[in-house]
Amino acid sequence: MSAVHVAVRRVYEDALPTDGARVLVDRLWPRGLSKAKAHLDEWLRSVSPSTELRQWYGHDPERFAEFSTRYEAELRQPEPAAGFAHLVALAAAGPLTLLTASKAVTISEATVLATLLQEGGDRAGIESVGTPG
Repeated sequence: MSAVHVAVRRVYEDALPTDGARVLVDRLWPRGLSKAKAHLDEWLRSVSPSTELRQWYGHDPERFAEFSTRYEAELRQPEPAAGFAHLVALAAAGPLTLLTASKAVTISEATVLATLLQEGGDRAGIESVGTPG
């Protein structure tokens, strides 16, 4: 797979011309943000962590490694895997920006997704499970 450009940003930040496709990957809509102001191309909830995993994690930096492992396992399930395959197709088509409301972007699900996309999904075996883009 050729190199892909995947950025991770907060959804509250202004859109940039270099963002490419802008996809919100949070399960919940960001507080206080109108859909018009978000400048999204898509809201892809299917790739967000389960409510149970999100609540267990609580963006605790000490749990990030375990969160990543559990999240990658969730992404192997059919619906999340299909969503991930869609992200693979978007990333292959051009720049992709994954958006999150998290204040701690570097330990968010968007960062886990970006890493997997840049690695082609191979580490977690996700891409082969998803539906073709």
